[in-house]
Amino acid sequence: MGVLLGLLLFSFIINSIAFVPFINLLYKLKLQRRKQKTKDAFENPTPIFDKFHALKAGTPVGGGVLVIFSSVILFLLSFVLLYYFWIPITTIYPNFGSEVKIILFAFIAFGALGLYDDIKKTFGTTYHNFFGLRLRHKLVLEIILAAILSFWLYTELKISFVHLPFFGVWDLGIFYIPFAIFVIVAFTNAFNITDGLDGLASGLLMIALISFWVISRSILDTAISNFIAIWLGGLIAFLYFNIYPARLFLGDVGSLSFGATLAVIGLLLGKVFSLLIIGGFFVAEVTSSLIQLISKKYTGKRIFHVAPLHLWLQSKGWPEGKVVMRAWLIGVLFSIFGLWLAFIK
Repeated sequence: MGVLLGLLLFSFIINSIAFVPFINLLYKLKLQRRKQKTKDAFENPTPIFDKFHALKAGTPVGGGVLVIFSSVILFLLSFVLLYYFWIPITTIYPNFGSEVKIILFAFIAFGALGLYDDIKKTFGTTYHNFFGLRLRHKLVLEIILAAILSFWLYTELKISFVHLPFFGVWDLGIFYIPFAIFVIVAFTNAFNITDGLDGLASGLLMIALISFWVISRSILDTAISNFIAIWLGGLIAFLYFNIYPARLFLGDVGSLSFGATLAVIGLLLGKVFSLLIIGGFFVAEVTSSLIQLISKKYTGKRIFHVAPLHLWLQSKGWPEGKVVMRAWLIGVLFSIFGLWLAFIK
């Protein structure tokens, strides 16, 4: 455990030193949030969103780039460190290399997709007031990337099971692949939707990762434990600059990468049910948006005044800081409950 804590602190220090010059670089590159008048997937204006987020225009976008870059480099170097000090590498899977490949592919590939979207939002032209990639185009690309990951999980690591508390382990067989695709894509978009207030998504992710760190450490999986430790260090450093009023945003590069990788970690640990509980606030956010979209499409009416959940709370008069802090508290409770369920046979 001492090595893991050391990796977390080292990652935090490296990222803390790098973030100030990185923010200055983003200003020079003009990778900043633009003023926008948004529309939803059905071409309906969303003036409430624009009202609450108008002051965020001009803030640098792309904080996820530094966290992804530093985490990947430090993650790979951590194995050199373990080898140098004769610390054994343990895993629950027969193919350690595939486990590392799957984690890094999710982290980097979804990050690349998000970075492309960020660049289009910042420097590209708009199409019917849509910024960046169209929703359907982004969704197709997410499904393709998730399908690659799910296929590797099933064929290379032989994962076809899920753990259900009180019911034990269920083997899904070949149906694990579409199941994993759904989980990855759902959490990718859940995180992306949640990343709308300063410190909201990154703070909730920090809480969730601590829970999965405990689980990975309990089964002595070196790859997942090392990765979470390093990722947490970078995330905490980012959160310092992301809390209200934010000096830096993750951007889609961070939100797509982090959401997908969180889902992959849950799948690797076989704790998808716990993932739904630990990431309960993310689930609530995407569910509220989905209900709103379905209601508009099939009934022409809104279930909520506005969605997702955090925006609805703002529309009710809750200050941004109040929404974020209470969401963190809910995240802590969800994580404790999900962690308890993870250890039930």
